[in-house]
Amino acid sequence: MKRVYLDHNATAALRPEARDAMIAAMDLVGNPSSVHAEGRAAKAVVEKARTQIATAFGADGADIVFTSGATEAAALAMAGRDFQGAAIEHDAVRAWIDEVLPVAQSGHVDVLNAPQSTLQLANSETGIVQSLPAGLAVTDATQAFGKLPIAFNWLGAEMALISAHKLGGPKGIGALVMKRGTDLAAQIKGGGQEMGRRSGTENVTGIAGFGAAAEAASRDLANGVWENVAELRNILENALEAGTKATIFVGKDQGRLPNTLCFATPGWKGETQVMQMDLSGFAISAGSACSSGKVRASAVLTAMGFDEMTASSAIRVSLGPETAEEDVLRFAETWLEKEKKHRARAA
Repeated sequence: MKRVYLDHNATAALRPEARDAMIAAMDLVGNPSSVHAEGRAAKAVVEKARTQIATAFGADGADIVFTSGATEAAALAMAGRDFQGAAIEHDAVRAWIDEVLPVAQSGHVDVLNAPQSTLQLANSETGIVQSLPAGLAVTDATQAFGKLPIAFNWLGAEMALISAHKLGGPKGIGALVMKRGTDLAAQIKGGGQEMGRRSGTENVTGIAGFGAAAEAASRDLANGVWENVAELRNILENALEAGTKATIFVGKDQGRLPNTLCFATPGWKGETQVMQMDLSGFAISAGSACSSGKVRASAVLTAMGFDEMTASSAIRVSLGPETAEEDVLRFAETWLEKEKKHRARAA
C-alpha cells in the first residue's frame, strides 16, 4: 500500500537542498564564536543562512535571531509583556496572551490595540489568512512563510515567528525576526550569542538547513508551485463536496493557504477519521500537530462559533509540492467510502 502524506502543515518533507547543506555543515569542526579559521568558517555558514532567510522572507535590514523553533521565538518575543490575541492562535502564542480577542465566524480577528497585540498571518488548521494591522507587535508567520508571497518589511509587524520544518527545513530550528532596534530582553542568558538576544552555541547544522530550505521555498513560490498545489486542493474539495451533504468546509469562501483544507462532519470524531484514514494509507490530522491526538474540540473552530460536536469532528488535510492529483482523488474516494459507512452506522 502506497502511503500518501497529507499533513504538511505539521511538518514538511526535508528538502534535498536542506539535506545537502546540513551534511556539509556537519563536516565543520569550528565553533561560530571562535576567532580562528575553523570558527570563522562555521560563522560564515550561520551568516549565509541568515542572509538567505532575510531574502526569502523579505526582511532585509531586520534582525534575525535563531532559536530552537517558533515556540521559543514566541517566548522570546512575548515574555514579560501583556498581549491581546485570539483563541485561534497556536498554543505557543496563546500561552502568552492576557486578553482574549473575539473571532468572527469567518475566522478573522479585529485587533483593537496593535502595539499590544499578536495576530497570526495564517491559521494552521483552517488555513484562513488574516489582514495584519500596521504597528502589530507580533505575528506568527510560521504557516505562511514559504507558501504565500509575503515580505516582513511590508507586513507592518514589529516581530515575526518562523520555523524551518514547515517549509522543508529540519526540525528544531526557528527564528524571531524583528525590526532593527527593537528592545528585547534575552530569555536564555550566557555567552551573548545572537546579538545578545539568545545565548548558546548556534545550531550550525540546523541553521544551514533552514537557510537552504528558505531559499528553495522562495524559488518554488516564484515558479508557481503553490498555485499548482492550490488547484489540487480545490480538486479535492470539490470532489468531497460533491459526494457528501453533511460535511462543513471551513473557510471555503475565505482567503486561505493554498494547500489547506479543513472540514467537519458533525458526529464523526476527527480522531476516528484520522485513524481510519491512517489505516488506509493517508497521513492527515485532527488539528494542530501540537494538539492532535488529544480528545477535545478544536479551540480554533470553537472560537469561530462552531458547536462542540462540529469542532470535535474536524480534520485537516494539508498538501505539499510533491502531492499528485492521483493522491487527492484516491483520498477523496477512500474518505467518501468511509463517510458513507459512518452515515449508515449512525442511521
